[in-house]
Amino acid sequence: MKSFTKALFTMSTVALLGLGVAACSKPAPKTITLRLSLYKQEIAKQFKDLTDAFTAANPGIVINTEITPNDGGAAQAAAAAAGKLPDIIQSPAYAADFQLAKQGYAVDLTNLPVIKDVNPDLLDGVTYEGKIIALPTDVGTLGILYNKAIFAKYNLKVPTTYLELQQVAQTLKKNKITPFAGLLKENWSIGHFMELLHGSMLGAKGYDGLKGSAAIAKFAEDMNQGKADWGKVVDLKAMFRIMDWYHSNMSKNALNNAWNEEVAEFASGKTAMVVQGQWFINPTIAAEKAANTNFDIGFFPFTWSNNPAENKFFSSADSTFVLSTQSSPEKQAAAEKFLNFLATPEAIKIWTGEFKLVPAFKDADLSSMPSAFGDIAASESKLGSYSWEFSLAPDPTWENAMKNGALGYVLGKMTPDQIAASINKSWKENYKN
Repeated sequence: MKSFTKALFTMSTVALLGLGVAACSKPAPKTITLRLSLYKQEIAKQFKDLTDAFTAANPGIVINTEITPNDGGAAQAAAAAAGKLPDIIQSPAYAADFQLAKQGYAVDLTNLPVIKDVNPDLLDGVTYEGKIIALPTDVGTLGILYNKAIFAKYNLKVPTTYLELQQVAQTLKKNKITPFAGLLKENWSIGHFMELLHGSMLGAKGYDGLKGSAAIAKFAEDMNQGKADWGKVVDLKAMFRIMDWYHSNMSKNALNNAWNEEVAEFASGKTAMVVQGQWFINPTIAAEKAANTNFDIGFFPFTWSNNPAENKFFSSADSTFVLSTQSSPEKQAAAEKFLNFLATPEAIKIWTGEFKLVPAFKDADLSSMPSAFGDIAASESKLGSYSWEFSLAPDPTWENAMKNGALGYVLGKMTPDQIAASINKSWKENYKN
C-alpha cells in the first residue's frame, strides 16, 4: 500500500512538474507593430510621447511613425497601388479622406466607440456615403496671430474691420515695425491665405440661397458637378486687392522664408502679426524662449470685410486618422484600440499640453493651452466660423492649382483670371464620383 501511494505521489509530482515546464515554455504574446504616417511635421517630436503612452496602456502593440509631407499624395498613391499603405494614415478632413474612401482604402469607423466622443459638428468632414471613414483628431483655425506686447506698446486695439486692420498696419510701419511675417519660399501658406479670402467672401455673400459654411459646401458640390465657377462666385478684383495689400505689408525677407524663418521673425518681435493657423503657436513659444522675448500671443480673424459680422475664423476639422483596409484584421483591431485611446484624458492632456492643438472631442480640457485658444473659442461662440473651402476641393486641385496659383500671383507670374481657370480645370479633371 505504501508503495502504491508512493508511486501515485511520484506520478502526480511529475505531472505537476510537466505542467510547470509547459507553463514556463509558453510563447510570449506576439507583438503587433503598426505603421502610422504623420503629415503634421511640427508635432513629430512630441508625437512619440503619445504613442509611448498608448503602448504602456496596451502592451504588445507598438506604433512606428513615418513622416509624410503635406504634398505626399503621389507617394501615398504608389504605396496604395503596391498594397503597402500604412496601417494608420493621418489625412486632412474632407477631400483627402473622401478620396481614400472612394478608392476603398478607408475602414468604416461608424460603430467605433470613440466616435461618440467627437464633437458632432466635425463629423461632416469625415462622413462619406453615410459612413464615418476617419476619426477627426483636432480642429484647424486660420487667422491672425499677434504680439500682444507690441499692440499694447502702441495702444493698438484688435481690429474688427478691414479699415481698422489697415490702420493698425500703418501705425506699425510708422514705428518701424513690420506688420506681417511672411512665408513665400513655399506655396502652402499663401495658398491658405488665398483660400481663406475666397471661402470667407463666398460664405459672407452666400451661394444658392445659403450663407456661411453651408454656402461653401454647396459651392463645392456644384464644382464637383461642373456647375460652378471659382472665379465668378466672389468679387475677384476685390479679393486680389486684399492679396496685394497683404503682400505689401509682409517682411522684406518673405520670399526667402520657409517655416522656420517665419517662426523666427514673429517670435523675435520683428513683426507684429502673422497669418497662420494655431499650429504656429507651439513652435513660436519655443522660439520666444530661445530669443528671450516671451510675449503673449493673441488670435483674431483676418478682417477682410468692413462689416464686423462677416469677419470670422476660417475653421474646420483639420487632421484625421484613417485606418487602412489593406491591413490585416489583427492590425486593424490594434489600430482601433489606438483611435479609442485618443479620447482618454491621458491622450487629450498630451494633445493639448504638448501639441497645443484643439482636440476634436467634446468637453476636452483646454486649461493647459495658451490664451490664444481662448480667443478662438470666444470669437467662434459670438460669430461662428467659415469651413475650409480648400478641404472640399480634390487634393490635386489644392496641391497644384490653388497653392501654385496663389504663389504665382504674388510672384507676378499668374493673373486672377488664369488662377480661376486653372482651379476650374483642375477641379473638373480631378474630381471623381
